Parts: sequence; structure tokens; C-alpha cells
Amino acid sequence: MKTILETVHERALELWTKEDILNESITVTAAPLSVKDAIGTPEGNDFPIQKGKEKLMEANFRGARGQAFTDHYGNYSGTLARIAELPLDDNFHRAVFVSTTNAVCSSLGLTGNTVHCRDKGPAECAKGVFRYIDERYGKCRVTIIGFQPALAQAVNAETDVRLVDLDPDNIGQTKRGVLVEGGETSADAIDWADLLLVTGTTLANGTIDMFLTGKPVLFYGTTIAGAAALMGFDRYCPQSS
Repeated sequence: MKTILETVHERALELWTKEDILNESITVTAAPLSVKDAIGTPEGNDFPIQKGKEKLMEANFRGARGQAFTDHYGNYSGTLARIAELPLDDNFHRAVFVSTTNAVCSSLGLTGNTVHCRDKGPAECAKGVFRYIDERYGKCRVTIIGFQPALAQAVNAETDVRLVDLDPDNIGQTKRGVLVEGGETSADAIDWADLLLVTGTTLANGTIDMFLTGKPVLFYGTTIAGAAALMGFDRYCPQSS
């Protein structure tokens, strides 16, 4: 059975072939995106990118930008055909492919909101998240996968929440009013929840499949923008551009 990432790759390659753009070049960069470049000065100082745990890689295709969070970053340039041939066997290669997919889908008008919000954006995003959940999924218990401080605080203020994160500095700590659990509790936390609120970074780090169990899933963030369009996933990311 194909993984989600393999299916996204297959659909992206079909799209790139159909659009006859495989020989066009794309540039993927990480170094220029400092914390301030990436997210400005949001409220709070506990976002993963501020702690140096992750960086945003950014792809540029025909002037359209697409991003992906990753903990294994660097620069890359080549044709879409070369990127399609990359083995998706580590976080760097996956981040190159995912950010590229986001940029190309943006350029082709298949998705928007592929560039991370800045400054007050995360706080504004959080203000609407529970309303979005309530309107589409009703009253439900939510397990959040990945620590996004503003979203965790906002959802916890309205309903029962569990939060799973892989950062050892967070695990066992109460962050924004929510106890952060480690990855070993994932199965139990998934079973407990009515809805999973999952960071799109799971696509780039190769863990996404474990969260698609048949329960409702709402992805958040820019990393999964292109894949959400290609796969029909529900995504919440209203403040990105």
C-alpha cells in the first residue's frame, strides 16, 4: 500500500507532466529565512522556529513561493524532473519536495496560503480555530499533533484537549495550559479524540500516515498546502499568504 507521501508524489508528478513543466527549474532555500524573516515577531517566544528546532525551507517557482517546516534544511536547485527523482528517504529530501509542491500548486492556482503568517498572524489565526472546528465538526474532544502555541491555547480554552509533540524539551511540560505528551502516547491520544488537529509538518517528516486512522483530521499550517489540494484534505491556515 502506498504511503500518503508516495501518493502525493504520484499526483504531483502527474500534474507536472500534464502541465509540461518538468524541465522548468525551481530554487529551494533555507539560509535566508531567519526567524524574523519567517514569522516576524509573534506574540510569545515559544514557537518551534524561535527555539532553533526547525527552519522554513522556501521554494520559488515562477515567482510563487511555497514553504515547508523541517529540522533538516539546506539549499537546492534543479528542474522539477530532478526533484521528482529525489528519494523521499530523509527530512531534507522530503522538505525539498514538499516546499516545491506548495510553490507549484500556488503558481498553478490550485492552492493559496503557502507562506507562513507573521507578527500578529498566529494570534489572529488562533482566534478563529475553535469556531472553524465547531462549525464543521461540532462539539468534540481534540488531540493536537505538534505544538503550535497559539492554537493549543485557543482550543484548550473551549474544549477537552490532548497534545502530542516530539520535542523532548516540551514533553512533560505544561505549555499554554496544556500538558505536552510524547510520541509514545500517540495511539492512546488518537483513540481518545473525536478530532485530530495535525500539523502539516507531519508530511515533511514522514509521520503523517499514523494520524489518518479514519477519524476526522484537520491539518493546520502552510507545509501541507499543496498536498491538501491534491488529496482533498481539510486545512486551516487563514492568516498565511
